[in-house]
This record gives sequence, structure tokens and C-alpha cells, in this order.
Amino acid sequence: MPENNPPKKGLNKIRIVTNVLTTALKLWLRSQVSQVSDLEVEIKASDRQLLSGSIPWVSIFANHAIYQDLHLTQIKLAAENIQVNIGQVLKGKPLQLMHVVPVVGELIIDEMDLNSSLSSELLSTALNDLLDLLLPEYGTKSKPIVWQKLILGHQQVELNAILASASEPIPLDISLHLDLLSGNELQLSQIRVQENQVTLIEINDPQKVDLGSDVDIQELKLIPGQLVCRGQANVNP
Repeated sequence: MPENNPPKKGLNKIRIVTNVLTTALKLWLRSQVSQVSDLEVEIKASDRQLLSGSIPWVSIFANHAIYQDLHLTQIKLAAENIQVNIGQVLKGKPLQLMHVVPVVGELIIDEMDLNSSLSSELLSTALNDLLDLLLPEYGTKSKPIVWQKLILGHQQVELNAILASASEPIPLDISLHLDLLSGNELQLSQIRVQENQVTLIEINDPQKVDLGSDVDIQELKLIPGQLVCRGQANVNP
């Protein structure tokens, strides 16, 4: 009968490192979100690369994650050339990125999750900046605003809000057409702002919004009930 060769110690060591890295990466990802339904992580690396803390490729899939009160319906991400503090991880320390990592992926947010995110600082700040751009005199610097509802159409966005005033709350409605102008620029057009169903402004000339140098969006698609975004963003250590 053929003899069963015992597993090599080196192979066992690599499996341990792989398991530790995968577990540490999941823990790090979970630490970035307050809630996640499903989280899958896949690592591709050679033995030598793992032992040096280098991860040539990793993929991440998550459902119903909440990041800084922003509800994300589905996330699919992939990253390359990641360097982590493997020595400290193997001693039980938290995983840390050693440098900026470009991450490519797809983000899907349903309209219901977007509405659940209206109170998040990330989304409310973006909407407040939009109002400051369109109506400086109605800007949130002088009058508090509560964003109440967001409706998605075919590249269309409708926003309902309540603007505080000295006498009584004022209903404010904003509608606009949203397109991707470049990797880090959005274009707003067909803009209309109404107060108590009375039109305050209508802007047909396109307005540009700069998203910053850390993002490179290839596709931004709005359909009734859903937002889909594909592109690249930098994850900082």
C-alpha cells in the first residue's frame, strides 16, 4: 500500500498565514462598517508574498453594509498590490494598510437604502453642498434643513426637504438630471428648485461638480429605484 506522506510543515505554515490574513482582513473590513449582512473575502498570493505581507490581489463582496450611516445595498471590490503589517498581524495585532490602495469595483444602492442614509453625515453634507451651490441665500449655513425623501428616475433625482424658518417650516423640492462628465466630475442639468410648489429657479445650463482626485468613476447609472456606480477609488491607510 502506498504510504501517506505527512503534510509539509511549510505548507501548514502557509495555510496558517493565509487563514490569519483572511480573518484579519475580514475583521478590518467589519471594523470599517457598523453592520454587514454577507461578507466574502478572497485572497490570491504566493507563499513568499504572503509571508512578506504582500497581497497581489484580493476581492471583497458584501451585502447590506452600513458605512458611517450610509446604507450600501451591494458592494463588489477588487484591489491589487496591497502591503499589510503581516508581522504584527501574526502577533495578534490589528491589520493595517501600509500605503494607499486603489480599489476597483461596483457599488449598488437601492432607493430605500439611499433614503435610510439621508441623515448620514456623508450624504447630508453632499446634499447641503448642492443646495449651497444652487441657492446660496437658502444655504444650510444660515438655515437648517432636513432632507426627507429622495426619488431616483432615469438619470433623474428628486429631493424633498424641509427648510427651517422664523415662522413655519418651508417645503423645498429639487429636481435635476445627473450625468457623469469625467472620472471625477458630475454634470447637473435641467435643475428646478421649488418652494411651496412655487418655482424659485430653473437652470438649463449644465453645472459641474468636482468629486476630487481620489475617485475615477467609469459608470454612474440611475434607474428607477436604484443607483449603480462602477469605478476606482483610493483607500487610505
